[in-house]
Amino acid sequence: MATRQDGLLAVELAVAAGDLLLELRATGLSGRELGAQGDELSNDLLIGGLRERRPDDAVLSEESVDSAARTTARRVWIIDPLDGTREYGERPRVDWAVHVALWEDGELAAGAVSLPAQRIVHDTNEPWLQPRQHDDRLRIAVSRTRPPALVESLAADLDAELVPMGSAGVKATAVLRGEVDAYVHAGGQFEWDSAAPVAVARAAGLFCSRIDGSPLRYNQPDPTLPDLLVCRPEFATDLLLAIGKHIAEEVGSR
Repeated sequence: MATRQDGLLAVELAVAAGDLLLELRATGLSGRELGAQGDELSNDLLIGGLRERRPDDAVLSEESVDSAARTTARRVWIIDPLDGTREYGERPRVDWAVHVALWEDGELAAGAVSLPAQRIVHDTNEPWLQPRQHDDRLRIAVSRTRPPALVESLAADLDAELVPMGSAGVKATAVLRGEVDAYVHAGGQFEWDSAAPVAVARAAGLFCSRIDGSPLRYNQPDPTLPDLLVCRPEFATDLLLAIGKHIAEEVGSR
């Protein structure tokens, strides 16, 4: 079973990869070239660290060839070496992250999300949840480049403010920091986009599910995981009802 040491390893690797990405960013590279090199070098660091420290565990990474063998493994590390590649390439943006999560026996067991440019790390060993940092109006984090159509309906139904951000890790952990109340995504993702953010969010007591309220399942043969809801638990019911209304209206209009 997962131990505190697994959580510490997740933090260690996420921070080390983040430091490497900051060093690379300081060389003057930018745009797609910076993003491509960052993805590759961070992935090499994480894969190398896991092979050395957890040689018997499987790995699912955005930047590595997938292996069907992981679906029968007991322990699988699910990593995103650079979440928010576009934002990373746009200096001085800080909304990018490194994700390291451990899935074990059907559940997310440990994880860390490092926000290197902000010098913030969220992890499952020492989870924390800040009070809301704003007034009573609901705030929802959404993709800054491809916000799902349903969020406009949510904003209208719930009198919510939409807050665009890069990186799934940044948006999910913004709920932990009290900057927003929820993160809603329905534009297509993969397991590595949400595994570590969901692990740390759950450890801190947040509600996490698919947008229809069904469970998030990881280490599936197809790593596509197209939608996600992360929110403070007191807002889960209202958000799910509003999302359900939007989905029903979409179905009825076809």
